[in-house]
Amino acid sequence: MWTYKKVLAHRGGGKLAPENTIAGLRCALAHGFHAVEFDVMLARDGVPMVLHDPYLGRTVAGSGNVFDYDAAELAAMDAGRWFGKQFAGEPVPLFADFVAFCKANGIWMNIEIKPAPGFEAETGKVVATAARVMFAAEIAAGDVAAAPLLSSFSETALAAAQAAAPDLARAVLFDAVPRYWEPRARALGAVAVHTNHKHLTEGMAREIRLAGFGLFCYTVNNRIRARQLLRWGVDGFCTDRIDMIGPDFALGT
Repeated sequence: MWTYKKVLAHRGGGKLAPENTIAGLRCALAHGFHAVEFDVMLARDGVPMVLHDPYLGRTVAGSGNVFDYDAAELAAMDAGRWFGKQFAGEPVPLFADFVAFCKANGIWMNIEIKPAPGFEAETGKVVATAARVMFAAEIAAGDVAAAPLLSSFSETALAAAQAAAPDLARAVLFDAVPRYWEPRARALGAVAVHTNHKHLTEGMAREIRLAGFGLFCYTVNNRIRARQLLRWGVDGFCTDRIDMIGPDFALGT
């Protein structure tokens, strides 16, 4: 069952700010969003960082792999200039700092565990353990809607997260939902299935909902498609077009 926000800003600022940065979060807030999806992986020294790619060069100036650098080195790199000169010097955020900003500003989080190849179990354990500590009060209070949702394409990472923080909700991510998705989701104790909206059919949406799982889609940037998905019973989605699909879109406003 889905108890969370219905429309999330993808990686923070969507198409309007550099992804997975504090600047992106500020942009989301400016557009009325209080729910975001973002990615977390580990630096060489095991510190979780907010990054999507396991290598540098696309959004972060530099070369090599993320796990070739310690957290302090990554935090000193430029994660904004690629997007625009006005964002030059925007740092790669530490997971702890990103969460602190979100909590201070009332932003709910879908945390995607995004392990670099070969670091699946370690990343799932570290991210879930850190999140459990940072949300200890919400967990103790039973405030499910305030605690984050952990998701991942890596079932190994999700299994490690389940073992490390069983009291944090999890969602399994699929590009296209496979034939035998349900036993895999149940084995991970998942509360939701997340999938690429491009491959979702109305029949599959109905099957997932009837099985008692929440259903979330990425990344929906077209208003007509968004309306169709909501009619199918999709519980939530993230969007890059935070300028066009607002946080209250699911309410018809």
